[in-house]
Amino acid sequence: MTSLLIVIVLVLLGIAIWQLTKIFDLTQIGTAVNGDSEVANDRDNNVNGYLMFAFLGFIYVFTIYSLVKWGHLVLGTPASEHGPQYDNLMTISLVLIFIVQTITQFLLHYFAFKYRGKKGQVAFYYADNDKLEFVWTIIPVIVLAGLILYGLYAWTNIMFVDENKEDTIVVEIYAKQFSWEARYAGEDGVLGKANVRYIEGVNTLGVDMSDPNAQDDIQSTELHLPKGKQVIFKFRSQDVLHSAYMPHFRAQMNVVPGMVTQFAFTPTITTEEIRLDPKIMDKVANINKIRSEKSADLIADGGEALSPYTFDYLLLCNKICGASHYNMQMKIVVEDEADFNKWLGEKKTLGAAVKESQASEAPAEAAPAPATEEQEAATVNDSTAVVDHK
Repeated sequence: MTSLLIVIVLVLLGIAIWQLTKIFDLTQIGTAVNGDSEVANDRDNNVNGYLMFAFLGFIYVFTIYSLVKWGHLVLGTPASEHGPQYDNLMTISLVLIFIVQTITQFLLHYFAFKYRGKKGQVAFYYADNDKLEFVWTIIPVIVLAGLILYGLYAWTNIMFVDENKEDTIVVEIYAKQFSWEARYAGEDGVLGKANVRYIEGVNTLGVDMSDPNAQDDIQSTELHLPKGKQVIFKFRSQDVLHSAYMPHFRAQMNVVPGMVTQFAFTPTITTEEIRLDPKIMDKVANINKIRSEKSADLIADGGEALSPYTFDYLLLCNKICGASHYNMQMKIVVEDEADFNKWLGEKKTLGAAVKESQASEAPAEAAPAPATEEQEAATVNDSTAVVDHK
């Protein structure tokens, strides 16, 4: 990768030097070397005009090819309650961009071709047109205003968190280079206080164990969520800036050191259900096809085959946070409420885990020292004396 970047830098440097020499030549007074003039003639203008028109065709062809070739790589069915609204906003934005891009690019390249320079042709000076300027100003204003207002409406709905809603689950997501941990509020529904200074032993999240609300909290390295229930996420970072990214739930929030950020959503599709989604099944099949081809190469080189891929929801880091950023992820399991409660009920509370850890680390009682030869002889004599007395 470093070699590639070096090559790119050298190429760009060469282009920059070449352009500087052309600029220098243009500043010189007199006839160019070998009689070549830097002033474009009709042949030059025709070539550039046709190239501009050809580039327009390339843009359209490549756009259509991209949609056909890579269109299936989009995420597909959203797995959260707010997901369809988010996708709808994204679709509207992309459609508008596509329409505007198609029209403006056509006009730009077509006019560059139609009105290319010709010998003896003088450009027509057109001062202004109030009606035309009003039209091309008011249309973008109306379109953008509508898009922004709808975006604010969607954003407000997505970011609104009803913390007093019944059956709401509170989960803390703790980020550190390069892993995630989750902490669930216990029966009291309140997370205990935490600070990085309290990190010790099994208390890897720095929970303040003197806080009564912390005793029933539950730690986990796997994130389980119940279907159909609002989950409020509290995000903390131990070290640097991270970003909690859950693409299939259309959720992302920066995780900032020294502060708590928040996001909430309601999962709507379990892991088992999403695995049966036709689009997900096609993606899994395509991935396993690639892995199978790769496995054949690995086996031929004496290596081990890759295991088949099974779809899982993932929590990813979407900020470049260090050398192993690419591998910072945590499995997310969405399940029915009964299965979630069963899983959560089998987990130890943080209070119990800390007590067990402290008990195991406590020093055992000192064993009695082995008796010396004199002590053993005295014991034998005492026993004999007792027998004789009897």
